[in-house]
Amino acid sequence: MVITVLCLNACSKDKGGGDSPSTGDYFFRAAVGGRKVDFHTVNFQGGGNDNRWEHIVVGGYEESYPTSGGPVPPSLDFEIWRLGGNIGPGTYVTPAEPNMIARYAVQQPDGTLLYNTSNSDDVFTVKIEAISKDGIKGSFSGTVRNLAGQAISITDGSFNLPYETLINP
Repeated sequence: MVITVLCLNACSKDKGGGDSPSTGDYFFRAAVGGRKVDFHTVNFQGGGNDNRWEHIVVGGYEESYPTSGGPVPPSLDFEIWRLGGNIGPGTYVTPAEPNMIARYAVQQPDGTLLYNTSNSDDVFTVKIEAISKDGIKGSFSGTVRNLAGQAISITDGSFNLPYETLINP
């Protein structure tokens, strides 16, 4: 599951050359467990057939992704699948949306501590205001939980991102 966020970095265009600066009014931010975070190395990717959005992923890291080793910072992402359908402006909510997941991953010396929406029936809401090949804009909030049952609340989430371009605050 964490691989999706890592693939976002490896598979995306970087129009700013490595550690691209934020351009315009682009952002991905939220309060994670009460801490306000402006995420780094943020990306919006997706695709589908016939100009439809059948799959989208939005995610980033709490700090800049290390370029020469070092610990990977915690990451947050959400992903929605609607094969054969279309993801458009609207509200998407777990667990009612069967092919949607939100994840918060914390790298630790003994592995990844993963919080997500598939461990329980916690509610996570993504509201998409606009989506196109130019970008995506919206808001999100909800709860993610690890296998031990510990929950993290994610509140005041918002995003305005270009398509397939890495953004840093």
